[in-house]
Amino acid sequence: MTAHDNNSLQELIKNRRSIFPDSYTDRELSKETLLQLLECANTAPTHKLTQPWRFTVFRGEALTRLADKMASLYQENTPAALFLQKKYEATRRKVLRSAAVIAINIHYSGEVPKWEELAATACAVQNLWLSASAEGIGGYWSSPGSIKHMADFLELSDGEECLGFFYMGYHEEPQRGASRTPVAEKIRWEE
Repeated sequence: MTAHDNNSLQELIKNRRSIFPDSYTDRELSKETLLQLLECANTAPTHKLTQPWRFTVFRGEALTRLADKMASLYQENTPAALFLQKKYEATRRKVLRSAAVIAINIHYSGEVPKWEELAATACAVQNLWLSASAEGIGGYWSSPGSIKHMADFLELSDGEECLGFFYMGYHEEPQRGASRTPVAEKIRWEE
């Protein structure tokens, strides 16, 4: 890796942002592009090579099925006094505005502590996110309450769990800097 490549990588990391479905264009996200991005996700570090990440990719007509399921779960699991039609419709719209939605699932191997499987899966999502950002594809990871009711819909096996959804789409948002407190406030040096 050259110094120029390293600088580009650092800029990509620093400029990666959550881009939400309302900002997505109508441009299709091809299966080939998604596969390339998921190949990057698949290279995440993993203790004992358990590779716990599992992905269910929704695109095309499957987005309507996902939107309907998520909206119905919101309605079924929300007391009538707290139900908001606006949230029901927003739940559907987020999915339908996306070019693809990826269910982020995890398979607990039992070989390593669960937190290590979670950390490995989060690394896989970060790889997916960074590679998508490099292609001009926006995304964000959402973990709605409905994920605890998605096992049957996602056909998850015993030992598997849905950790959320990664919404994706091409966008035309300008780059913007990170909103972070200085790293110096998060470091204690011992020399």
